[in-house]
Formats: sequence, structure tokens, C-alpha cells
Amino acid sequence: MKKSRFTEPQIIKILSEQESGRTVAEICRTHGVSLPTYYSWKSKYIGMQANQLKKMKELESELNQIKRMYADLALEDNALKNLIEKKL
Repeated sequence: MKKSRFTEPQIIKILSEQESGRTVAEICRTHGVSLPTYYSWKSKYIGMQANQLKKMKELESELNQIKRMYADLALEDNALKNLIEKKL
């Protein structure tokens, strides 16, 4: 997947420019962004602040870590069950 030229805090700043009265076309032209890109950003980041975005990223990271831990435990549990079945 292609990496964006803009960081997420920059995207939020670009989206907030519309609140100051600038048109979407003008914002897109200024930053070199297409209209579809602007609207996809808007649907993803609408109403977010930079600190909320940081908190969301931390929570996603923690969730991924918990999912990995669960997967490891599930594999270990399955291996132990198979071992017990073979002994009986």
C-alpha cells in the first residue's frame, strides 16, 4: 500500500481548514489533494482531534497485542488437548 505524503495530524489540520470558511476545492488545490482523497479523509477522520487520534492508535496497538497473546494461548491450549487425547 502506498504511504501517504501527509501524517494523520496534518490530515486533521487540512480537514479543519473548511471550518474557517474555505471551500473544499480551494483546500484541495492548495495542498495538492484530489477531491475523492479529501472526502475519504473526511469520512475517516471527521470530528477527531490530534490527541484523540493518538489515543486511538494506542488502543489499536494494545488490542493487537492482546489478540496475539490470545492466539498464542489458543495454540498452546490446542496442543495440550491433542497431547492428552493421544495419551488416553
